[in-house]
Amino acid sequence: MPPGGAMAAAGPAGGAELPAFFEYAAPRDWKAIDFISDLHLCEALPRTFDAWAAHLRHTPADAVFILGDLFEVWVGDDARTLPFERRCVEVLAEAASHRSLAFVAGNRDFLLGAAMRRVTGMMGLPDPTVLDAWGQRVLLSHGDELCLDDRPYQAFRAEVRSNTWQQQFLAKPLPQRLAVAAEIRRESGARRRFDGDASADIDAAAAVRWMHAMGAAELVHGHTHRPGSNALAPGFKRHVLSDWDLDQGRRAEVLRLTRSGFQRVAPAGTLSAG
Repeated sequence: MPPGGAMAAAGPAGGAELPAFFEYAAPRDWKAIDFISDLHLCEALPRTFDAWAAHLRHTPADAVFILGDLFEVWVGDDARTLPFERRCVEVLAEAASHRSLAFVAGNRDFLLGAAMRRVTGMMGLPDPTVLDAWGQRVLLSHGDELCLDDRPYQAFRAEVRSNTWQQQFLAKPLPQRLAVAAEIRRESGARRRFDGDASADIDAAAAVRWMHAMGAAELVHGHTHRPGSNALAPGFKRHVLSDWDLDQGRRAEVLRLTRSGFQRVAPAGTLSAG
């Protein structure tokens, strides 16, 4: 359970079983919280890495919440000793010495575990988590669990999130797991298995059930790479985070929450989207 968090179990509502959820109360003296997701960091995206590192160094926010898919693929915490991954650890650890970092697992980095959180100083948050900040209750999720229409992906997700699958995969030698990661990058079918149908969006009715049960009027999620904000139902709004790609594209955006509400801003530092 994350520090300052409280676990509560949600029961059936609207004919559907709701997930267990956690609450995290932001310290009262915080002024701003940044949300980012879907950076897919890897050696092939050096400009994206540089923009991310610059933002973590220079953002005025008190905290940065990373809502999944920080990495293109994460094959286990022993990978943190590899050259590129070690650079990422150094950036995260340096940032965590100045501000709070929180992490919600995505479909590409759900194997990021306690060892990685410990060396980086990131706080792990379950998916979903309710953030209570300045009297505002915001539901946080990577978003893939809510893409209910993509049934093949949901079946695959259930398989790879099981303890049995993860224990068997992590028992393989690191070079073998890295070969799997390389295949995911190279082969579109493998990517689709981990990402799901690119046309799928979250199920609005399911999201509203989550929000209603958790007393949250707003949802922040990533995964779909369709940044924007819209109403899911009267009184319930969702904010979709941007993916980042400053190597093959010019996409990078931060969603910032303050006492005044949400705003979308360019990454801080010397590099920004444009």
